[in-house]
Amino acid sequence: MAFKRFDQEDITISAESIVAPAWTGQLSTLSGSAAFNTSSLQVGSTSGEYYYNIYQTASTATGAEVQFAVSFGNYKGSGSLPFTGSVVDKTRSSVIYGQYRTLVNGDEDTNFTFGTRIPESIYIIAVNRSRYKEKLLPGSFNITLTSGSRTVKLTDNSLSLSTISYVDSGRVYDIISGSNGTYSGATTDAFTQASGSYGKFLPDVGLIIFNANALADNTSGIGLVPQVSSSVDGLNQQRIYNAIKTGGSFTLRSEETVTSNYVFVRVRNSEFNYSTNPSNITGSGELRHNVMINTPQSYITTVGLYNDNNDLLGVAKLSRPLLKDFTKEALVRIKLDY
Repeated sequence: MAFKRFDQEDITISAESIVAPAWTGQLSTLSGSAAFNTSSLQVGSTSGEYYYNIYQTASTATGAEVQFAVSFGNYKGSGSLPFTGSVVDKTRSSVIYGQYRTLVNGDEDTNFTFGTRIPESIYIIAVNRSRYKEKLLPGSFNITLTSGSRTVKLTDNSLSLSTISYVDSGRVYDIISGSNGTYSGATTDAFTQASGSYGKFLPDVGLIIFNANALADNTSGIGLVPQVSSSVDGLNQQRIYNAIKTGGSFTLRSEETVTSNYVFVRVRNSEFNYSTNPSNITGSGELRHNVMINTPQSYITTVGLYNDNNDLLGVAKLSRPLLKDFTKEALVRIKLDY
């Protein structure tokens, strides 16, 4: 075994972005009403009063996995039942609103603002953590929502911006009428002035938050009016789920940064030409084979990475032995991903 210390220029770091389909089965698009399913057990449980988990197939089928969850929030607490023994405004919808308000804005004293509008209610799509990995890919978000005879196709406005806005949870984009990150047709200025925007796309935390007022609009929206009577369970998470299922199309991709360490092992012509195998030495301490005196050669098969304490940190195996003698030099590139 022979050792050689790495120079500073022998080690470099590289980062690359890896884009992948977000949904199970390497699908970028959940298509058709059959691709959106709930679990009767989950919907009928206590958690179903807060959100519905959505599966890409029947929840009891082999390979079924949660793709995302839908929920409804109202800052006044309307549209859901109050907790037993609590004041009226402490309801499930107020808890949901407060949870996402704090997560997104980092301030429990703020409300969701869309343009200059502050709607009372919001709908939320929370993409499953295992589906979006590190973050969602801006410009890949496309969803079709349908209610009754009205349909709207929505995307984020990431490709229409020259600057990016940030909130406490990271990047934030407006949800607009269009596809693949750009407007379709008019820029909906009249609608923006009236309702603010369709919502917020937050790729760094896997959230899509809809402006309920915008979806309730009968001109630019789909007439999806939330049930917000006091002390009544409006089943509003069911309403947004129906709009997604009836629309039948939800496209999304994930994005993650993979950092790699590249280590360059440089073997010069004068190095590593002699074998350190003990079997190459006779009992009297002489070389067993005379060829190793005048024309020595060795085969490089493995590269070990050690620290200053001589602890083995990693091992790189070559695909085949590499012949080395005084007439040859070698460069072995080792890639460490993490």
